Amino acid sequence: MTTLPQAEWRAMAGLDALVEALGAGEGAIRFVGGAVRDTLLGLPVKDVDCATRLMPEDASDRIKAAGFKAVPTGIAHGTVTAVLPGGVVEVTTLRRDVSTDGRRATVAFTDDWREDAARRDFTINALSADPLSGEIFDYFGGVADLDARLVRFIGDPLQRIAEDHLRILRFFRFHARFGNGAPDAAGLAACAARANDLMALSRERIADELTKLLGVADPAPTIALMVDQGIFRPVVPEIDETSVARLRHLIAREVEAGVDADPIRRLGALLPQSPETAVAIAQRLKMSKAVLKRIEAASGEGAPVRALAYRLGPDVARDIVLKGDGPTEALASLDGWERPQLPIKGGDLVAHGLTAGPVVAATLQAIERRWIEEDFPDASRVDQITSEELAKALRSAR
Repeated sequence: MTTLPQAEWRAMAGLDALVEALGAGEGAIRFVGGAVRDTLLGLPVKDVDCATRLMPEDASDRIKAAGFKAVPTGIAHGTVTAVLPGGVVEVTTLRRDVSTDGRRATVAFTDDWREDAARRDFTINALSADPLSGEIFDYFGGVADLDARLVRFIGDPLQRIAEDHLRILRFFRFHARFGNGAPDAAGLAACAARANDLMALSRERIADELTKLLGVADPAPTIALMVDQGIFRPVVPEIDETSVARLRHLIAREVEAGVDADPIRRLGALLPQSPETAVAIAQRLKMSKAVLKRIEAASGEGAPVRALAYRLGPDVARDIVLKGDGPTEALASLDGWERPQLPIKGGDLVAHGLTAGPVVAATLQAIERRWIEEDFPDASRVDQITSEELAKALRSAR
């Protein structure tokens, strides 16, 4: 019998009291999903989810009776969030699909654990565990697939994709994170055959999955596979083999520089390098204004890294340096860096004889430009630069 190893999350304050209140002794609740999967793989767990035979209202009442706050985060779909001293736990009533249309499902509640597991996408995501004994319940071979590092649909891949088209992108994201070697052949063929189904999804959902995929350690081989299989063609046809080459180059330089993976930086490398085109695609994907601004700015020319950081921000500075070919050592100068303030203002120039107006603004810009070019020297050097630029301005004014 496979059992759930002990892990830090299992000692969460309030968790034992919660599962007891929800009927762990009677087999009414189990840990499910990513917490079980990642614990078996020895990975850190971010989110703790439980499934229960209890109806949502009953679960909510029991959570409150145990002294915890119950938030009806998705009560219509059976989900109640229990707020514990150590964190939050989502508790969802067992469900079965009544109907699906590729974007959403209509569900009904059930008390059948296998039926609930069967509606999940991949075998490795359908595992559940008894919170008291740790016994793993595996209806579809998920433990063996975890051992083999294989991402495999439950049942017929074409049917699972018809139920939820987003599973195409999830297949590749989970393969990038957990897979080893070639992907499951049946799953890959089904995703390629049904790639046009992605057109029915909201662009926000597509963007969310794409950025999650780009956040894994090395998504480049999986992105290359997706390009080869025509997965992007219906929704982001601009992503092609040259995109993959840029992404590989960026990831290699991230590793060289010891810089953490950044999905938005990687997205910027993946998209065409024309600022107008890249921004247009990001807009099509309904990305935020902050992301649009960053992608556009990161398409700019290189410069000394702290000058870039001053003008465009540290994130964009890193993006530009890492997308380029120059040395990456200078990025270390951004560790703990805070944007400095030019230690002189327009009023100081007026006090030294300049007439308020355009000449003050132009002189201040000239001082700032030299200050940046000299890598933000101290106040004494700024005084010298100011005297020189002030003298030029006064001569021009005569």
